[in-house]
Amino acid sequence: MLLHHARSLLFLPASNARAMEKARSLPCDMVILDLEDAVADDNKDAARAALRPALEYGFGDRLVAVRVNAAESVQQAADLAALAGLNPDYVVLPKVEMPEQAEHVHRATLCPVIAMIESPPGVACARDIAATPGVEGLFMGNNDLRHDLRIPMDAGRSGLMLSLQSVILAARLSGIAVFDGVYNRLDDADGFAAECIEGRALGFDGKTLIHPNQIAPANAIYGPSEHELAEARALIAAYSGGAERYEGRMIEDMHIAQARSLLERANAL
Repeated sequence: MLLHHARSLLFLPASNARAMEKARSLPCDMVILDLEDAVADDNKDAARAALRPALEYGFGDRLVAVRVNAAESVQQAADLAALAGLNPDYVVLPKVEMPEQAEHVHRATLCPVIAMIESPPGVACARDIAATPGVEGLFMGNNDLRHDLRIPMDAGRSGLMLSLQSVILAARLSGIAVFDGVYNRLDDADGFAAECIEGRALGFDGKTLIHPNQIAPANAIYGPSEHELAEARALIAAYSGGAERYEGRMIEDMHIAQARSLLERANAL
């Protein structure tokens, strides 16, 4: 699966063998083995040791990433050393604020990097980060970004909109994938679905997740619906070239390209 086709990207602590085993039967598009926030400091070594058997056993046809600790962390060097000889599909780097941070991880691991943008400096530098060789995707880190922007945690996302759209624009300028941040309220299914709908409307490719219960709604909302697929097929079949009228609206080559892209994603999934 190509990264920009992924809809549901699930974080799991690399120290939790049971969670990793369960993930092999979950319908998520990516599994992210976490060495950072989900793992306490006194459990970091055990989490790093668990990477090799987990990656060698594999996760079926799911994409697999490893999130290492941030550039300023004393843990990062050990994380990168633990990845030597391993080949996850991606390495996720948190708190990226400069291209050099992503370059270092890419050179050290020889893996494509997904950079997490979760601070004002990261947002301000998102275009340069997205254009960095070896960077193939961006994640939003909305929790840390809220904190730095002094947005109350129980407020809506209006205060984040400029940052969200800036990061999406940065990704599209470099032709890489971009994914919305996690949703913390695990018992609020309606709120999660609403944020997925909003995220897709903004242009995100999919959503990062922190609980298996979030996978199905993320897949449904970020994946093409049967109605959308039927519309795409009908549009392509009706098109004869150039600008023309179709069911009360004007269509042109761009709309056909969008329809074909939708069908391509559906086939990939």
